[in-house]
Amino acid sequence: MGAPSQHLFHPANAGDYRREVGAAVDHLVDHLVATAGRPLTGVTPADAARRVAAVDLDRPLGRTDDALAELSRVWLDDAIWFHEPAAAAHLNCPVVIPALVAEVFVSGVNASLDTFDQSAGATFVERHLVDWTSARIGWGPGADGVFTTGGTQSNLQALLLARGRAGAPADRLRVLAGADGHFSVQKAARLLGLGEDAVIPVAVDASRRMDPAALAQALSGCVGRGEVPMAVVATAGTTDFGAIDPLPEVAALARSYGAWFHVDAAYGGGLLASRRRRHRLEGIDLADSVALDFHKTWFQPVSCSALLVRDGASLGHVTWHADYLNPQDSAHPNQVDKSLQTTRRFEALKLWMTLRVMGADAIGDHLDAVIDLADTVAAELAAMPDVELAAAPQLSTIVFRWLPDDADEDEVARLNEAVRAELFDAGRALVAATRVDGRRFLKLTLLNPAATPADVLAVVDDVRRTGRRLAAAAAPGAPRDLAVAR
Repeated sequence: MGAPSQHLFHPANAGDYRREVGAAVDHLVDHLVATAGRPLTGVTPADAARRVAAVDLDRPLGRTDDALAELSRVWLDDAIWFHEPAAAAHLNCPVVIPALVAEVFVSGVNASLDTFDQSAGATFVERHLVDWTSARIGWGPGADGVFTTGGTQSNLQALLLARGRAGAPADRLRVLAGADGHFSVQKAARLLGLGEDAVIPVAVDASRRMDPAALAQALSGCVGRGEVPMAVVATAGTTDFGAIDPLPEVAALARSYGAWFHVDAAYGGGLLASRRRRHRLEGIDLADSVALDFHKTWFQPVSCSALLVRDGASLGHVTWHADYLNPQDSAHPNQVDKSLQTTRRFEALKLWMTLRVMGADAIGDHLDAVIDLADTVAAELAAMPDVELAAAPQLSTIVFRWLPDDADEDEVARLNEAVRAELFDAGRALVAATRVDGRRFLKLTLLNPAATPADVLAVVDDVRRTGRRLAAAAAPGAPRDLAVAR
């Protein structure tokens, strides 16, 4: 065998690998330390695109050090750092170190989890984690599942299984989901040939949870029109409010109409590890399928998610045998029979390493910490006369807005959006925007267990202070330079 290329991961290049990966870790940690206290730079799309477009991919740099320096210019210098308390817009979490350690092995070994002869023990690591998580849900030994890229893929596969069981023409099938549920349900319906109009939104109550009475009415209406309720999708942690639908009541209604009951727990699924709040998921064991995102409230790197099913036999709807890969007479177990993907990374190792180093209780404690944080901050906001809370937080999101004096709805919306844009452009904070019943609000998504109430209230104070200044600048007769002050 000839000498390997110096860039190939190979025993002959062990020293090069150790040195260059070490240099990469040092480079990353240097950025981590240098950017402490700054969540982002607020780089514009035009500037980010220009820096990347200037790279000639047909002229390699030759040295890893040079490539790392270039990487800083095109990405790391302007990266969003989700460990910073002021990065509070989206469901992106700071990640735990054991999972980062696992990433070294996931990429270095490069196992593919489709068949045993590509993964060996990795097949059983994933299966053991599926069994462990299924037991936490409350299911028995007949449960099964597979790791996925995220909640969108998990929801798609769950509805694929539901469609396979429904046994009715596609144009008659309907999916019922809470009005605050994730948009991936509509996307899945479109991809499955049902059309997004096949998804019937079910009204939510004052706590932003699916209203069982509205669900009962919607199910009855489906049957009355000659439609088939294919699936009912409940949410355990809506994106905006963290609301957890009343799972026992929703499950009973779904069962009474013969509909598949799916729980999208991409956000709230971390409660399975909580010692204090596990009861909030009461009724999740009644589901036919559950979507979990470990890369949200389990503090894992993207991507690390799973679709779990109460009856493992239901996964047969995605099975296809190929003679070169997973023939029916194979003596080896495989995971490709359960998955929408073929080649698939060993993402489960990240969760495995986390549980073996930290344990589930520590993960649950991290989640409880950010929920406590949201409760504390929301109580402070409720006492502020110029702040409106859309609803009390139920997990770790806070939906609020700044209310200027004597402003109509359009002006409130304009000013809050202007505040959000300034905070981003100046690199001070990353705050999300959403709409609640047609009205524009801001949103803080708190997933940093190290953040304090003072950290988050500083972001809110920045919102209020900036809003007052922008409102003053927009007032009739205001000095022109106020409009551009920072």
